[in-house]
Amino acid sequence: MRTPKHSFRNMQWKMLFITMFCYLFFYTGRHNFGWAAHAMAEELHISFEKIGWVSFSMLMGYAVGQFINGNLADHFSPRVMIPLGGLLSVLTNVAISFSYSFPLILILWTCNGYFQSMAWAPGGKLITNWWHKNERGMALGFYTMAAGASSVVTYLLSILLVQQNQHWQVLFRVPVLFLLTALVIFYIIARSKPSDAGYADIIAAAPAGTEDNWKQRYKSVLGNWRFLVACLAIGFQSMARYGLIFWVPIYFLGGNYKSDPHQIWVSLLLPIGMSTGAFSFGFISDRLFSGNRPSSISTGMLLCAVVSMTIFLLPVQTGVAAGILMFLAGFFVYGPQANFWPLCPELLGERYVGTGVGIMNMSAYLFAALGEPVMGKVMDITGRTDVVFLTVAVIALLSSVTIMFTYSAGGKYAGLRRNDYR
Repeated sequence: MRTPKHSFRNMQWKMLFITMFCYLFFYTGRHNFGWAAHAMAEELHISFEKIGWVSFSMLMGYAVGQFINGNLADHFSPRVMIPLGGLLSVLTNVAISFSYSFPLILILWTCNGYFQSMAWAPGGKLITNWWHKNERGMALGFYTMAAGASSVVTYLLSILLVQQNQHWQVLFRVPVLFLLTALVIFYIIARSKPSDAGYADIIAAAPAGTEDNWKQRYKSVLGNWRFLVACLAIGFQSMARYGLIFWVPIYFLGGNYKSDPHQIWVSLLLPIGMSTGAFSFGFISDRLFSGNRPSSISTGMLLCAVVSMTIFLLPVQTGVAAGILMFLAGFFVYGPQANFWPLCPELLGERYVGTGVGIMNMSAYLFAALGEPVMGKVMDITGRTDVVFLTVAVIALLSSVTIMFTYSAGGKYAGLRRNDYR
């Protein structure tokens, strides 16, 4: 075994950065749909409600996949699971670009959701394997930042293609080429745990014959009621997040877009705010809230509700004010998610990180899926796209209130506090 501390430290950062790099391009295979949806709806004569059901199908596929693949991540190698899921997602995107049937697009996008789910929990497991308890909040915050930055990359590529008047099919072909490249690089460099690279593992392997089977892992995780409360809270958080991620492009592509095509660049500040928030909330939780994740999450989601309501009451699509509000909406709707993932080892213990992350993310995307067709229907009824911000404000408030129930009856945070896991 290798022992030099500086060598292992370098490998820790290397594994974190390569996992972040790979996930940086994963959303090119699913957040591209929002930018293709407007033109797809017009060409295929599909209502916004049906478009919402397509998004619902992907998110449901993702949610089911998280429930399954999170558990598998505690048994199989993340180095294999992540590239496999990414490759299947790339192929599904290309297949959709040649599809003109609504039912076929619905089926393919559902499959794409499942394939995309093969990355997040395994990536969280890989990072947990490489980082000690007292630094996992920071490491997982960086990982969540990469997911937020992935939205930036997808928005940027999509906006460039839209402004060049490319057909909606191109949005399913070009962006995923970046994902394909990242998958190859990840597979070459990544190692699932320290012992795969010649170092001593941080998490000790279970003694022979004592390792939990898949049923026991599910039973242990689903039996922790405080963890289930956290899953409910992230469900509302994710519903609010996807309400913005998916429908904001339609908000900006409607109205007078053709007379002022540059206004869609304001929307780029939404994912930029998300990425910045994910990076910042790891430090906000540790420094301002002394490692108290629920309080940090609750405060962030409350501010998200305030910003979203402000956008609804003062609807603007251009100018500095619009840019600032979009940035803040992204910052507060997504930043708190960085504080959810450390709750998995804090509430469940290290042995169930993959299963816990998978179930938590399943809850997140189940709620996000349920919100999509509802928002589409509301837009069809009202004829207004800005109503999404009112809906997001209410949902964010629900998340802010729910997460506080992870406290014990005595008013104390029920998870491990900062000084408990140093």
